[in-house]
Amino acid sequence: MTPVNPSEPIAVRPVHFRDSEKLMPDVGSEVVTCGAFTKHQPLPETGRMFGHSSWQRLSRLVNPLQPKALIFAAGCKHTTQGVIQVSPFNSTRSTWRVDRVMVNAVADEELALNLDVASLLLRHCFETLVEAHTWISETSIHDKFGLALYRQNGFQPLAYVTYWSIDAEQIAELAENEPDLPNLLPVSNADAQLIYHLETASMPPQLRQVFDHQIQDFRTRSIAGVRSQVRRWLGQSESVSAYVFEPQRKAAIGYFSLRLSQDAEQPNRAKLTVHPAYTWLYPELMTQMAQVLQGASNQTLQLASLDYQPERESYLREIDATEIEHAVMMSRSVWHKVRETKAVSIEGLQDVLQGLQPSGKAIPSRFFWDAANPGLRQSTGDDSSGGTAG
Repeated sequence: MTPVNPSEPIAVRPVHFRDSEKLMPDVGSEVVTCGAFTKHQPLPETGRMFGHSSWQRLSRLVNPLQPKALIFAAGCKHTTQGVIQVSPFNSTRSTWRVDRVMVNAVADEELALNLDVASLLLRHCFETLVEAHTWISETSIHDKFGLALYRQNGFQPLAYVTYWSIDAEQIAELAENEPDLPNLLPVSNADAQLIYHLETASMPPQLRQVFDHQIQDFRTRSIAGVRSQVRRWLGQSESVSAYVFEPQRKAAIGYFSLRLSQDAEQPNRAKLTVHPAYTWLYPELMTQMAQVLQGASNQTLQLASLDYQPERESYLREIDATEIEHAVMMSRSVWHKVRETKAVSIEGLQDVLQGLQPSGKAIPSRFFWDAANPGLRQSTGDDSSGGTAG
């Protein structure tokens, strides 16, 4: 990729699928990706991103099966200096996430050039996607470039995420127990309201406001169901999800979604949600997932915990789970200016008021004196008493 020339203007434009053969940055690009927690579905391993065999000609970045994702490229004179991918985080599209930011790597003393190109891509998204009121990102705490980029563009820390790994021996040990889950039910679209209330109750108000989840966020749309079915037919993945129902409260108090990997080298990934008042469910749900993993090609399991979930982290340390990564989730609010209306001048206001003037002079009414009730009384027109004004 050609180095950035500060004297040449850099333009940002949308990326189309036909551009996949033109966008071939060099190995060693600065890469910032979001994590599995904010992505819901884990990102593929990027390695060095560009130049990696799994990312040939950007064909997997510009994926026609993911119409929601938007990709923009920054460059000048037919050269690409950076690419960004963003996608809506919720169904109302009020919150968007930054999936990937990739810019050309230059020398350390020219790090500001990397930040300038990446910031240009971010600001283009802020200004273009007016429906996005909030932006979220997630990056490793060791990624100096990613942290500098987001801080420079107004992102503030929202929560800290820890990713854990449980190996096959620990999974086998957990599977020997019998989970005490009498009301464990499979998840369907009819249970979306229960899962929605569980998710919103298990997170702090600030995170709840940023995510802005709605009930439809927990329903499987037809196109998503088709993609999941295709992956299952191809043997790429399989998902198992269930929740614990509390009959007295008529509410869901625990939920897990387990994505089984058909690749022996890729771990299985789980999403786990437990109501703060029912933390005793952690070992029971982990045991249930461990039994589901029995017989899988790879029994290694990865899941995440956040800094407001101390009971989960205590339990994972108790079963000797391994901390594999620490990330920070950040957010930024965007307030788009409302187009101002043209001010009405005093002269124009007077012209408008001219049309409200009466067409003729007002006719004064007559008054008469009432001896029984001294005072002026207004006549209604014809004076039947024949009196005159006193």
